[in-house]
Amino acid sequence: MTKEKEVSTQVDLNNLEKKTSPVVWAIMGIMPFALFFVSLFLGRYMINPGDVAKILLNQLPGINFPQTWEAAAETVVIRVRFPRAVMAALVGAGLSMSGAVFQGMFQNPLVSPYVLGVSAGASFGAALGLLLSWPTWLVQIAAFVMGIIAVAITYAMAHLYKTTPILMLVLSGMVVSAFFQAMVSLVKFAADDEDKLPAITFWLMGSIGKVGLEDLAPSAIPMIIAMAVLYSVRWRLNVLSMGEREAESLGVNTERIKRIIIITTTLISSLTVSLCGIIGWVGQVIPHFCRMIVGPNHRALIPATILVGASYIIIIDNICRMVSITEIPIGILTSVVGAPVFAYLLRKTKGGWV
Repeated sequence: MTKEKEVSTQVDLNNLEKKTSPVVWAIMGIMPFALFFVSLFLGRYMINPGDVAKILLNQLPGINFPQTWEAAAETVVIRVRFPRAVMAALVGAGLSMSGAVFQGMFQNPLVSPYVLGVSAGASFGAALGLLLSWPTWLVQIAAFVMGIIAVAITYAMAHLYKTTPILMLVLSGMVVSAFFQAMVSLVKFAADDEDKLPAITFWLMGSIGKVGLEDLAPSAIPMIIAMAVLYSVRWRLNVLSMGEREAESLGVNTERIKRIIIITTTLISSLTVSLCGIIGWVGQVIPHFCRMIVGPNHRALIPATILVGASYIIIIDNICRMVSITEIPIGILTSVVGAPVFAYLLRKTKGGWV
């Protein structure tokens, strides 16, 4: 196939951008903030929305509303629900954005942020820490570090002479994921049935409830920085999605862009798994759904996935903590919701970009 014919078969993503109504963008922009506020007063311990607003404003310098609420209400809002809602929004935005970026880089709308083995590596780190009875903060660090190590191994395996072919990345990610999943199974086999095995199993199901106020700064800041970097290179993804040869012919350094994408998405995914366990299907469903609304142009797709992903996980997390006496692990609910929705989207789009 000549270069001209090859280029003619590629999808011009810029021309596929849909004319999304400003009303739709306004709804997507308002939803995360509205849901965030609702999650602060909604729960088994209901709090007056006006009191929630005053509690939040009282945290700002120079503002001092007279206290008309119970002391417990302020503790619940500031120390329990606020960090949880912030982390839910960041996890949803980060995983959705990472999924959209990976789908663009791999030129496949079906891949997820965990395709390079980050979730399997982080799971092994956390399972090993729980088996050895490490404190929570050390378990989180072990999960984070092992997630990064897993992706580093994937990249090293896939990297050939001065290049890292996309197919090699996918195959290497499958190998690394399989290895670390086997290691997780080995740890579970060695774990105590009465104590450590249930702890490992529950952790792998995922939960945002264990995130506290003290976890926000060390986790939120690097996640926001990584998302900002990805957001800044979103226009290059349009070219990269058309194929590496086409991107290089247009002056894009594909190897550098791939390294930036892998580093930033790994940071986001590792932090997510280390703090909240495995939360699946978000990075597959949300980008696919947003692509139906705004089209495959990453200039519009990336902002849409950030907004919709944040709203989605806030909603799911609120359901997890409210529908039963004991909290439902969020990984279960995202899979229960995500799998059939994704199947429907696949059927509707026939596995394509739009």
